Amino acid sequence: MRLEPDLSRVPGVLGEISRRRWAEVVDLEPPSFPPTSQPRPSLLEALQAPGLSLIAEVKRKSPSQGDIAQLDPAQVAQAYAKGGARAISVLTEPHYFAGSNADLLAVRQAVGLPILRKDFTVHPRQLEEARALGASAVLLIVAVLGELTGAYLELAQQQGLDALVEVHDEAELEVALSSRAQILGINNRNLVDLKIDRTTAPRLGRLARERGFGGALVAESGYSHPAELEELHSLFDAVLIGTSLARSQDWQAAVQKLTFRS
Repeated sequence: MRLEPDLSRVPGVLGEISRRRWAEVVDLEPPSFPPTSQPRPSLLEALQAPGLSLIAEVKRKSPSQGDIAQLDPAQVAQAYAKGGARAISVLTEPHYFAGSNADLLAVRQAVGLPILRKDFTVHPRQLEEARALGASAVLLIVAVLGELTGAYLELAQQQGLDALVEVHDEAELEVALSSRAQILGINNRNLVDLKIDRTTAPRLGRLARERGFGGALVAESGYSHPAELEELHSLFDAVLIGTSLARSQDWQAAVQKLTFRS
């Protein structure tokens, strides 16, 4: 199967980032660094624990927010872990998010939690790279991969990786469900125009459950206060929060305020 997604069809900022990422990774050699010997805990298992799990994100900047925080990834990840986060998301895209592979390696050495490699997966080689870096999971965006989502999910599983399969609308949800995703991320942010609508995750989350989805549901984008998470508790298994946590400077306390247990 040809595993090159048609990125010419991806509009807006998402298309711009994805095409640039493809140009950078298409000629990647196999990872030059040896696979990490650090433990690789399961993201799926972490998200299936009781209560609403928090995936806390190490994030320096974004296209929507610009510069967010100058931070040391290992220090922040350790604070997140002490605060009660059940997993860490690490941006490794360098241009729009100021991330790097070195950030993920530093976090893997600093904490024993599952790590989501947050990047724009457009080539199978990135899955090998994620495994070598010590990630537990990768991000697969249906708006980028389209009908190749299932093939990339299968490849990720062959690498021993979980995958957060991300959707934003009903059509993308259908693709994710048909791919047999086990972790379904619903992004309140439209990655084309970067606008946030927090009704998106509950609406699509209910639809996913009605369609029989029994895996882990993750709500993404737009959350910064405990009250905003209340509507997620009976439906979602986890929430991914980045900007508000990274900006807080007191990362442990910020996580503690957003961490709920049943």
